[in-house]
Amino acid sequence: MAVTREFTAHPLCLSLPKCEKHGKNQCGVSGGLWSGGRRARGGRLEAAGGSGGRGGRRGRCRAGARREARPRDGLRARLAALLALLALGADPAAATAREDTFSALTSVARALAPERRLLGTLRRYLRGEEARLRDLTRFYDKVLSLHEDVTIPVVNPLLAFTLIKRLQSDWRNVVHSLEATENIRALKDGYEKVEQDLPAFEDLEGAARALMRLQDVYMLNVKGLAQGVFQRVTGSSITDLYSPRQLFSLTADDCFQVGKVAYDMGDYYHAIPWLEEAVSLFRRSYGEWKTEDEASLDDALDYLAFACFQAGNVSCALSLSREFLHYNPDNKRMARNVLKYERLLSQNALQMATETVIQRPNVPNLQTRDTYEGLCQTLGSQPTHYQNPRLYCSYETNSSPYLLLQPARKEVIHLRPFVALYHDFVSDAEAQKIRELAEPWLQRSVVASGEKQLPVEYRISKSAWLKDTVDPMLGTLDHRIAALTGLDIQPPYAEYLQVVNYGIGGHYEPHFDHATSPSSPLYRMKSGNRVATFMIYLSAVEAGGATAFIYANFSVPVVKNAALFWWNLHRSGEGDGDTLHAGCPVLVGDKWVANKWIHEYGQEFRRPCSTNPED
Repeated sequence: MAVTREFTAHPLCLSLPKCEKHGKNQCGVSGGLWSGGRRARGGRLEAAGGSGGRGGRRGRCRAGARREARPRDGLRARLAALLALLALGADPAAATAREDTFSALTSVARALAPERRLLGTLRRYLRGEEARLRDLTRFYDKVLSLHEDVTIPVVNPLLAFTLIKRLQSDWRNVVHSLEATENIRALKDGYEKVEQDLPAFEDLEGAARALMRLQDVYMLNVKGLAQGVFQRVTGSSITDLYSPRQLFSLTADDCFQVGKVAYDMGDYYHAIPWLEEAVSLFRRSYGEWKTEDEASLDDALDYLAFACFQAGNVSCALSLSREFLHYNPDNKRMARNVLKYERLLSQNALQMATETVIQRPNVPNLQTRDTYEGLCQTLGSQPTHYQNPRLYCSYETNSSPYLLLQPARKEVIHLRPFVALYHDFVSDAEAQKIRELAEPWLQRSVVASGEKQLPVEYRISKSAWLKDTVDPMLGTLDHRIAALTGLDIQPPYAEYLQVVNYGIGGHYEPHFDHATSPSSPLYRMKSGNRVATFMIYLSAVEAGGATAFIYANFSVPVVKNAALFWWNLHRSGEGDGDTLHAGCPVLVGDKWVANKWIHEYGQEFRRPCSTNPED
């Protein structure tokens, strides 16, 4: 059954309640799997992450303690946000909800500030430790020099005294010095001061899912991603989608965390290649210990072995489990699993020899997924004008005095549905001003679901609504849109400007902007359905982020400062099914857009006939 994509409701339609937590237990378990406990699968096999030791590694919380959500802003910032939301008519309770860092690049960028503070704390700790170690080295050298000359007689009362003093007092002071404890306490205090500003564990999960999304939509190679390369792999063909100026590779622990997030969701299609890459990288550095790492080769082998078994590849699970026992021979749980794998292979040798093909999960049951992803992979490809002479470019005034001195540069992208791109619709300064006005008010984007608005995985971004009274420039922008479209964009005939910032791999899967149900809460505005969309690109991106029209089979790349316009309804008032569209995942870049949705009432005699000759 296909999932219906609902429109984004406006604050005039619904209030903005706090986002509800998804039904998920403390271990992040999906489908009955344990991520951190021991469990006999069907009474036979024991899952990864169970008891039995980790090869002598230090014990620690495997995924990090899940903290209670706390407000990220200070009192002044929270008060400003509350006042802003009240001005927009939204529910002020939503202002106290903790932000989702991963869902907007501007939030990710803000996470750099607490890390800089942590770097300062660590620098002070290192300096303190360096001074302490220099002093210990001085003491060591002093005592060593006395032992190097064995001819020095202890009959010398001064030497005898200092020897006894050292053994009775000096060594005790050195061993029980509080300096090391004070240094580490200062480091911990510095961390605790910024802890409430740090991303939550849910952000790590969201960021990991974003990498998997990019992997899927753009057919990226996991090994290439781990090396910092964005390559599409189709069979034996390799295409560079993006060449970063500086390569940034992932560590073994980084790859393990991505794979473990997929594992905890029961998604072995994604878990296996990421865990395989983690195993490969851990093997290269076996025996080394990095303080920041949470996992080890043992961990990666453990999870990968059970993931392979769950995927039906028993021989792979057996091989990995045996390798695990080579490094950790005392692990009784793994030894039992090896015996069970061997028994399974001996009982079903022919069946187990057949390699199982793991199907990629289609979580939202998106029927248009192949078309959608194919359009995203083109990175924005419009029909060229020489292929269709009815597509054209022109200077547009729409017979408006407002545009006579500075006509809009119009490019007709498509006829059915009618889609036009207006180049340089806003200036760099205007785009920056809109972003600055919206940033303090950004909240996780939601979609309407019955009487509620909920965050969903198929829409990853943050958004804010701006009234034209917030800044005079917004009023000027409204006048420009009205002059260009010939439509009435004053409330309630149009909604406030919605500003959106996309997150890591931010996207919005195929959806309609207009309401598809007569019971839709959008109709509470008493101005009918959304007749048209006017979307402004407020930034450029380096790769990805195109707007894909699924049934019309074309996509438009992000063009900085340009505006995209299309009609959502036919003249009859029926929704135009060909306007099903999507925001492709942002591969690299910080994507900002502004949406102005115009409603049908008040436009009865305003819709220009020349705007869409095909309708």
